[in-house]
Amino acid sequence: MKDQPLLDRKPSFWVTLSAVLWSFFGVRRGDAFAADVQRLNPFHIVAVGIAACFAFVIALMFFVKWVVTVA
Repeated sequence: MKDQPLLDRKPSFWVTLSAVLWSFFGVRRGDAFAADVQRLNPFHIVAVGIAACFAFVIALMFFVKWVVTVA
């Protein structure tokens, strides 16, 4: 696996997660974006994006509940 070019390797879950989280944050370099477009699976990106969106909404709900109960 070490002698394969970087773009031919299948990305791991963590690579997909980091790409989606950087997209949520809104900061991504052009060359990193181009590499992601070539090697990431669109279905994995959608699945991780939806899961991250749900996690973000649930975290906001818990945060608001905590603020309301503390105040």
